[in-house]
Amino acid sequence: MNMNNAALKIGIFGLVLLLMPAGPAVRAAAAAESPVKGMVTMVDLGAKKCIPCKLMAPILAKLEKEYAGRAAVVFFDVWEDPEPAKRFGIRTIPTQIFFDKEGKEVYRHQGFLGEQEIVQRFKDMGVK
Repeated sequence: MNMNNAALKIGIFGLVLLLMPAGPAVRAAAAAESPVKGMVTMVDLGAKKCIPCKLMAPILAKLEKEYAGRAAVVFFDVWEDPEPAKRFGIRTIPTQIFFDKEGKEVYRHQGFLGEQEIVQRFKDMGVK
């Protein structure tokens, strides 16, 4: 699978997770793909009904489109499915975790994270 297909695939998962109540199969598939192999990935763990998470939703959607093929942006609603919260060891939402291309966690943030901060983190990680 080339990078564009990988970004498209995770983009579709992110869109499904943001816009629809996903079933267990979709959530499990997205969780298994995060972080995306060979691509800088930001995983946002939150909930569709959490106020800071709601404020971040349009930012994540915008960045997912802007960085398609260069970085992956993935959202998990941990109120609908607590498994990703356990997997990533979070206790506060929203929490954003940035992974390098090798899948190693390089940065973790709790609370609202604005667009400029996310963009700067991507730049710091070599995403153009």
